Amino acid sequence: MSDSTVVRDEREAALAGGWRRRHLGRVVLSCLSLSAGPACAAESRTLRVLAWPGYADPDLVHRFEQNLAARVELTIVDTDQALWHHMQPGPGANFDVVAVNTAELQRYIQLNAVQPLQLKNLPGRQRQLPRFQALEGIPGLVHGGRSYAIPYAWSEMGLIYHPDHFATPPASIAALWDPRLQGRVLAYDGGTHAFSLAAQKLGLPSPFRIPAAKWPMLVESLVALRRNVSGFYTLPEESLDLFRRRGVWLMLANYGRQQFQLLRQAGLDVRYALPREGALAWLDCWAVTRQARDPDLAHAWINHMLSPAASEALRQRQGLGATTNDGDAPALTAPLVWLEPVEDDDRRNRLWRRIVSGDSVAKVLRS
Repeated sequence: MSDSTVVRDEREAALAGGWRRRHLGRVVLSCLSLSAGPACAAESRTLRVLAWPGYADPDLVHRFEQNLAARVELTIVDTDQALWHHMQPGPGANFDVVAVNTAELQRYIQLNAVQPLQLKNLPGRQRQLPRFQALEGIPGLVHGGRSYAIPYAWSEMGLIYHPDHFATPPASIAALWDPRLQGRVLAYDGGTHAFSLAAQKLGLPSPFRIPAAKWPMLVESLVALRRNVSGFYTLPEESLDLFRRRGVWLMLANYGRQQFQLLRQAGLDVRYALPREGALAWLDCWAVTRQARDPDLAHAWINHMLSPAASEALRQRQGLGATTNDGDAPALTAPLVWLEPVEDDDRRNRLWRRIVSGDSVAKVLRS
């Protein structure tokens, strides 16, 4: 950590190697702030960064400060709601660059809280995989012909399976419904993603936009899933415990390769596969705020976070995917479906709670 970075919260240690718990892709960790100390008062350039745990480790911040002769004020958030609160107009919106996922980014564009990027000032993009350089191909990044964010970190929701019980890797989301696996399946306890998965299984055009006439069909499908699974989990550690105790053969990995890594490190013989329908995936990006006092410095930060050191930190320390072409990265053709805002998040979760509680299809639909 640089002399210009002082920890204001004693819980920073909890972030080291910590799990990023995601519901619509988010962590459950303590909020903390990193800000400049007295020794930096004379610094003329300051960058105010709003990010998630593990996205701006002290050594990466220190290197940026040294290279740019600037200081970094870093605020860490733990939920989408906390991020939204910080980015509201007014005195609280005191940030220059922010890490936000593609589903949430659209709200900030509508709020006029972020500004179009100067892509010519981002040479680090040349290190990114083609699928991440093609910003127009990622929902939510381009509006009115202008690009508002650069992809940084990602993870998909794949299938973790026990190889002794599969002659070939499970190739479809439909495997979660396979009656031969009854009582051997583990699923994530979250209504938003559950309805998206059911929509994929049934071949709907978009897993994020459910037509009014299709709700009964999806509810029926998820009731069938409930009858097939051994249980539902919310935390990665909980899934590890259930996988062991209940003799699970197949699990929907809401936390993707992070979760796979956890089970392998615990000594479980498991494999990982992506369904042919496309794995739901979250993608976090860097954006420059409308209030940025030094846009050039903000663009320099984005370039810095596309460096080999930052990419390696994401992969090795956090178990996350980086968007650059070094190390373990998704192939151009890997089947990923980037998360988008859904038609009615409240309705999805209200119905899901009734489904998990054991209600029949008719009772769920009457709720």
